[in-house]
Amino acid sequence: MRLLYSTGIYFAGLVIKLLALFNSKLKQGVDGRKETFKNLKSSITENDKTFWFHCASLGEYEQGLPVFEQLVKNHPDFKVVLSFFSPSGYEVRKNSKIADVVVYLPLDTNSNAKRFLDIVNPDYTIFVKYEIWPNFLLELKKRKHKAILISAVFRESQSFFKWYGSYTKSALFAFNHIFTQNEASKRLLERINYNNVSVSGDTRFDRVTNQLKADNSIDFIENFKDNNLCIVFGSTWPEDDKLYIDYINSLEFNNLKIIIAPHNIKASYITSLKKQIKVKLICFSEIENNKLSEYNVFILDTIGYLSRVYSYADIAYVGGAAGSTGLHNVLEPAVFGIPIIIGKNYDKFPEAKALIKLGGVTPVSTSSEFSSAIKHLTSDTSLRAKQGLINKKYIEKNKGSVIQILELIRI
Repeated sequence: MRLLYSTGIYFAGLVIKLLALFNSKLKQGVDGRKETFKNLKSSITENDKTFWFHCASLGEYEQGLPVFEQLVKNHPDFKVVLSFFSPSGYEVRKNSKIADVVVYLPLDTNSNAKRFLDIVNPDYTIFVKYEIWPNFLLELKKRKHKAILISAVFRESQSFFKWYGSYTKSALFAFNHIFTQNEASKRLLERINYNNVSVSGDTRFDRVTNQLKADNSIDFIENFKDNNLCIVFGSTWPEDDKLYIDYINSLEFNNLKIIIAPHNIKASYITSLKKQIKVKLICFSEIENNKLSEYNVFILDTIGYLSRVYSYADIAYVGGAAGSTGLHNVLEPAVFGIPIIIGKNYDKFPEAKALIKLGGVTPVSTSSEFSSAIKHLTSDTSLRAKQGLINKKYIEKNKGSVIQILELIRI
């Protein structure tokens, strides 16, 4: 089975290299992996004590960050290797302050795993959520290195729980402990006799709670908002645009401001979005020497601000669920105690389902449903306060995962 898996990885690597000739994102990953071992060798010595933190992409990084930060704080003498599988994580966080070196994870072959661990020789390894790479994990186990998986979520349909999944299942047993987000995942692990498992919840609750302690002030957003009611559309996609653009174009903008932070900030998409919006707007890239308070809509065609921008919102729309791309993080605006609207495809996102049931999040399927929901919220101060408080209390109730995880880690 190991040979079959490794052969599959080898051929997958060849296919990725071929597709990378036509796909810029895949090319970033292919080119970046060429530099991994060189970057590791220039940053890590055999005498270093090291943490290895691995995340699939940006979302998993944000999920693991509160644990990473606390470990770095508690062990300043350790070097940190941070690895990503996806360019969308690596390219955004390649200069992460918590790490001494940030690299792409090499493809999961037996030789890559041995070479990687020969250099890094981690004293402690943390994988986040979905990342189960058998060759790397089994090599860690062979070398008796400590490793844990945090914020894990499992589904019965995964290979670990099928008759044909013996090899991938064996990789789970390389972890000294697994922290799951829910009881259902814990039960699935216990069903295959993996018992070093605890339900700690989702570390993202701790991550967003930490945002309240940060300085969230942004001068240009304050100048734009100018003490008006503000709706923030975060991480939106074209399918989301179809829900809200008619509403924006119908507004008279009496004491109301709109901020749009698209997921895709490529110039071609921003140009298309601007053409669809018929009211006075300005982009982040155009703010120099402009009086921002004179504009109705602000398009944030840059990255790195959204988690702080939500602190200025009175209402948030979180993108991704109007289409099939996947709902973005509703916890980021929820921590600021504001009501949230999302699209209809939220079934795979337990925090969204919970907040809909509680009444803090409103799902919509059509532009008319969106307009109805947003009009209720903009006109009813008490409704906004009620839904916002629901969201804030939900965050407070579910934080604390990081403390539970750190109590287990012994260096």
